[in-house]
Amino acid sequence: MEKPKLDQMWETWIKIGPKTGLTHKMFQDTIRNKIYPMVSRLKKQKIINWYQFLFHPYPPDQNNGYFHIRFSVLRDIEKIEDLNLPEYCVSPKKIHVSTDISGINKALLKNEEIEEAWRMIGEQSEWIINLINIHKEETGWIPIDQFVQFMHFFMNMMGLGMTAKISMQF
Repeated sequence: MEKPKLDQMWETWIKIGPKTGLTHKMFQDTIRNKIYPMVSRLKKQKIINWYQFLFHPYPPDQNNGYFHIRFSVLRDIEKIEDLNLPEYCVSPKKIHVSTDISGINKALLKNEEIEEAWRMIGEQSEWIINLINIHKEETGWIPIDQFVQFMHFFMNMMGLGMTAKISMQF
């Protein structure tokens, strides 16, 4: 994952499903079947060099859950048609990204380079995609305990421990 070009950022939203019925399987399926193919194609075509996604409310639609996807394009793109995004992408647009990230102290970073922090956040998204993709699709859904155990190893490296409280409160 490369550092994003903050002056060449775009965003889109991908619907997961109704907020009242969201399941872990719906999250996994959306990542595997929508986010992964989209970002893989854009990377392969050398359109993007960085992406990141989070579960966030999509303000115009409070009834459904969405992934908010941001990506950095490698060339100046002004028209959405030039990205050729899938039809399931909602409200794609070019955005201005702040040089601050909520909760990240930029002064602690080497050269106070926020792009490096964004790169790391992108690597987290890529890690989640890879984690989902190493599992068999035919098993249906990956048990939450499996994710928790992988996250245990992630947190343990820094001596942080981890207590998982599995909850689907949206």
